[in-house]
Amino acid sequence: MTCRIDHLAAIAYLPQSPVSYSPNIGLIGCGGIAGYHLQAYQAAGFKVTALADLDKTRATARRDDYFPDALATDDFQKILGDDSIEVVDITTHPAERVALIRAALMAGKHVLSQKPFVLDLDVGFELVELAAKQGRYLAVNQNGRWAPHFSYARLVAGSGMIGNIFGVHMSCHWDHRWVRGTPFEQIRHLILYDYAIHWFDMVRCFLPERKAQRVFASTARAAGQDLKPNLLAQSVIEFEDAQATLAFDACVPAGPQERTYLSGTNGSLTSSGSGNQEQRLTVNLTEGSWTPTLTGKWFPDGFHGTMGELLCAIEQKRPCSIDAADNLESLALCFAAVASAESGLPVRPGAVRKMPTNPPGN
Repeated sequence: MTCRIDHLAAIAYLPQSPVSYSPNIGLIGCGGIAGYHLQAYQAAGFKVTALADLDKTRATARRDDYFPDALATDDFQKILGDDSIEVVDITTHPAERVALIRAALMAGKHVLSQKPFVLDLDVGFELVELAAKQGRYLAVNQNGRWAPHFSYARLVAGSGMIGNIFGVHMSCHWDHRWVRGTPFEQIRHLILYDYAIHWFDMVRCFLPERKAQRVFASTARAAGQDLKPNLLAQSVIEFEDAQATLAFDACVPAGPQERTYLSGTNGSLTSSGSGNQEQRLTVNLTEGSWTPTLTGKWFPDGFHGTMGELLCAIEQKRPCSIDAADNLESLALCFAAVASAESGLPVRPGAVRKMPTNPPGN
C-alpha cells in the first residue's frame, strides 16, 4: 500500500501556470462571472491588459477592482485590433458569443469561451474548423475540472488506480433560488443546461474512452417552489459497460450536500461535503484507504485552471484538454438530456444537434 499512497499523495491536482509564456489577455464581457475570472487571473499573475463590455461603467469597475492599468472600453474591436493581445477570454451569453469567437479567431487570437460553448453542435464544429484553419487554440471554460475534488478525482480515474471504472454517481442538493429576478430564471432547463453541463463534462472525464449510448432525463417542480424553471432534475447515462447517474435538488433551504462516487474494478472513490467548495475525498483500495488534504476552492481556482491549461498548451505546443472539439461531446450529452426531459424518451447523444430551447445562459 505504501507505493500506492505515495502515488496518491503526489497527484498534482492544483491549477498549473505556464513557465515562461505570459501573453497579454483581453476579456470581453464584464458581467457577474467575469469577477471570478479576473480574481483568479490576478492571483495567478496572468496579464489582463484590456476589458470590454457594452456597459463601459461595468468594464471600468472590473478594471479598477483587478487590473487598474488595463484599458476599459465599450468597443470589443479595440481588443481584437490590438496586436499585443494574444489571448481573448469571452464571457458573454451564448447567442452573442458565436460572432465574437469567430471575429476573435479571424483576428488571430487564441480564445477561451465561457460555457456552455454553443447552442448548436454544427455551429460549434464550424468554429473548431475555423480555429484549426487560423492555427489558433479554441478552448472552453469547463472550470469544474479544476475544482479541487473533481481535479483530484479525474486524475485518480485516469491513473488506473481504482481500475476500470463502471459507475459514476453524482448528486447535488443545494439552493439555487438566487437566480430569482435574473436572466437565469428565464432559462427553461436551468438545471440540466446551465448548471449540469459541468457534471456531464465530469462524466466524460471519468469515462474518457467510453461512448454514451443513451441518455434519459427528467425534471419536475419541487413542492412549494415558485421559481419559473423546474428545480428538480435527474439523468441516467448508459454505456456498454458502465453507467452514470446525476441527481439535482436545487431548492434545499438547509443542510446542502454534494456527493461523487466512482466505482472501479480495483476500488472506489468518494467525495462529499456541504457543497462543491467544501469536499472531503477518499480513495478506497483493497489494501486500505487514502484521504488527501485538498487545498483551494472551485471558485475562483477553477478559472485559474482553465486559463492556465490554455496558456500551458500554447506554450508547450500540445493539444489543450479543454479544446472546443472535446467540449462538443459534453454538450451532446447535455442536449440529449434536455431533449429527453422534453420528450420523456431516451435520446442518443449527438442525435440532437441544437439545444431544444434557446436559453440566454452564460
